[in-house]
Amino acid sequence: MVKTPRRIWLLSTVAVIVGSVLVLPYLLFDVETSRIETSSDMHYGLLVTHVLTAFIALALGPLQFMPTVRARRKVHRVIGRTYLLAGVVPAGLTGIPVALLSGRLLTQIGLAIPAVLWLVTGWLAYRAARQRDFAAHRAWMMRNYALTFLAVTARILVPLFMLAQLPFRSGVTPDQLAADMIPVGQALSWIVNLALVEFLLRRRALEARA
Repeated sequence: MVKTPRRIWLLSTVAVIVGSVLVLPYLLFDVETSRIETSSDMHYGLLVTHVLTAFIALALGPLQFMPTVRARRKVHRVIGRTYLLAGVVPAGLTGIPVALLSGRLLTQIGLAIPAVLWLVTGWLAYRAARQRDFAAHRAWMMRNYALTFLAVTARILVPLFMLAQLPFRSGVTPDQLAADMIPVGQALSWIVNLALVEFLLRRRALEARA
């Protein structure tokens, strides 16, 4: 039996822990506990749907890269379809209006674009699997999960950006600084994730040719 690499277990653990923290305020369906300000009941409903379904994708994604799961094709297929149909698709479809309703241009651009790419890469991964092009399927799934992992990476980048800004914005409150840096972290996180995945894919291709 092929062992699952430690980095995948680490990825899965981080995804579940961070995802649980992010989803917790929305389990009571109380608008007062929302971390994001919403403009209407519809906006809040879209946000809750997005957060809950994104958590499904975040938690299930690493399982797709585990050799022990991939070896069991039926299990791998069920998890993959659940990841896409119960996670990526509804989270992506609700993520677009949630971003556009935010009222902030950087948030609208920084989150709407990855939501669209999330859906596109999910479709390309599914199509590659249907065509039995498993190398392309794996590559598209890695890109897709890089977009899923946006929420985690943003929680790492935002505090770093806040610390970097402190010496230059001493008169700004932490809440205001966070409000300014969150859109920046969200916009950059998926770019960083995709860049890392492309680096790993190119390195793997070079190693295969060598």
